[in-house]
Amino acid sequence: MPAEVPVVTGYYRYTDIWFEWSQALPDIEDRAPVKAILAHDSVVHPDHPLHVEGINGVQMYIGTFETGEARLLFSSAQIDYLRYWLHAMQLTKHIVPLPYSDCLLTESNLKTVSPVVYPDGGSLRQAIKVIDKNNKRLKGSNPQLTHRRHLFERVRAFWAAKKGIWCAVDFEAWERDHTVLTEFGWSIIGWKDGSPVEDHGHLIVDEARMYTNTQYVPDYRYDYKHGESEIVKKAVFKEKIPILLDSLKDYGPVFLVFHDNSQDIKDLKNLNVNLENMSYLMPDAVPNSGIFVIDTSDLIGALLGEGAGDKRSLEKTCNLLQIPTEYLHNAGNDAHYTLLSMKEMASGDPVDVQREKRWPNQTPVGVKVELKPWEEDSDYSDEEGVMPPLPDFNPLETDTH
Repeated sequence: MPAEVPVVTGYYRYTDIWFEWSQALPDIEDRAPVKAILAHDSVVHPDHPLHVEGINGVQMYIGTFETGEARLLFSSAQIDYLRYWLHAMQLTKHIVPLPYSDCLLTESNLKTVSPVVYPDGGSLRQAIKVIDKNNKRLKGSNPQLTHRRHLFERVRAFWAAKKGIWCAVDFEAWERDHTVLTEFGWSIIGWKDGSPVEDHGHLIVDEARMYTNTQYVPDYRYDYKHGESEIVKKAVFKEKIPILLDSLKDYGPVFLVFHDNSQDIKDLKNLNVNLENMSYLMPDAVPNSGIFVIDTSDLIGALLGEGAGDKRSLEKTCNLLQIPTEYLHNAGNDAHYTLLSMKEMASGDPVDVQREKRWPNQTPVGVKVELKPWEEDSDYSDEEGVMPPLPDFNPLETDTH
């Protein structure tokens, strides 16, 4: 594919293009080559004109409507390029006309658009079946679930754009008084001028070291596993965090990543972190600036097909995503695993494809996953609930003869 392609002005549904447009061309002799170049096994071939260097298979797009229903799409730029390529290769007599305008979807028609890659014809065929099946299942679905699904696809699209900074943060506090902050952790992945940027750290409040947690959560403040902890005075703690977060704006848009954000955002505000114009809603396109909240509890909820009120702990989220963890409830470790779980979901397939890969055949009704007990609990015994209970044993009744 050439370095420059036409600007994307819209999208065409793949099945509309392949079945209807190709067979409606005015010159009958042009129909066969157009249909052939769009066939499942053709578009994924490395010699296909839409092949992008470095991508295994074909890059297409998933678009979703307000209802949550999805469409598998080609961009109008891709279709435009194919028209000219076919004629230049003398595979069509003419530059074939554009598809009929009724099948063009603009970004104003779509709630989200995100890229997706299919490595082979089989996976592309399966994707079409999965999308159609899930569209039927989504009829009349929970509005909160629809919101979560839109968020999931938008996060995927923004992550793929490799722009801005993604920063997970976490606080730990004394269990008897949550205003007594004991730790702060952060984990950062971002891009500046096309180059990746990473950072992480963990602060312990010196004056709060006497306040230990023993009743509700473990106290692992000295067990940071991703670098060296820094013990600082309370005044320095209050100074460093606003400076750190304010510096992120130099990278463009700031995506603050939390796992169940409510308390952490209160703590940031109490530390006078500048969160002016912070938004809980993701914009339609990758922004050039601003602060945006992403909650991994919403992302895992979208993946599991769950609406409002269904929130899992960070530990259970990581177990479901098969991310090994250690010493959770250390603020630095929690920030690390929060960002890692976001990255695991954002860099994967579209929500429905990803769900089926992770939990195949576990959505008997709608799009909600019916989890097995051991899929959430890493301590669940493989035999628990599977092996029948052993009969009661009474040594006095044993036959000794």
